[in-house]
Amino acid sequence: QVQLVESGGGLVQPGGSLRLSCRASGWNLPNYSIGWFRQAPGKEREGVSCISSIGGGTKYADSVKGRFTISRDNAKDTVDLEMKDLKPADTAVYYCAADFDDYCHFDGWRYDDWGQGTQVTVSS
Repeated sequence: QVQLVESGGGLVQPGGSLRLSCRASGWNLPNYSIGWFRQAPGKEREGVSCISSIGGGTKYADSVKGRFTISRDNAKDTVDLEMKDLKPADTAVYYCAADFDDYCHFDGWRYDDWGQGTQVTVSS
C-alpha cells in the first residue's frame, strides 16, 4: 500500500526553524517527483517547494526562496523541507505529495498520492 507520512511540524517563534520530513512506504520514492504544499485556514492550497525525480532539480515559491530548502535521501525514502526564518505567514498545514513524473511542478491536481499533513504554527 502506498503511503506518505509527514512529520516535524510544531509551534515555533518568528525567526525560528523547523525541518519537515516526508517518508514513503510501500513504493520506491526515487521514481517520483515530490512536492510540498501548504494550506492555511481560509486560503487555497499552494505549492511551496518540489524536487524532481530526474536530476534532483528543485523549485520554490517566491515567498519561501532563500528561507526553505528541499532535499531528498533516496536511500531512506525521505524528502525533507528545511524551513528557516519562519514568519507568521508560514502558518499552515503542510502536505507532501508524490507524482510519477520526471520533473516536479506545483499543479496539485497532478499529484497522485498525498500525506495526511503536519501543522506548522509560527507565533510569538
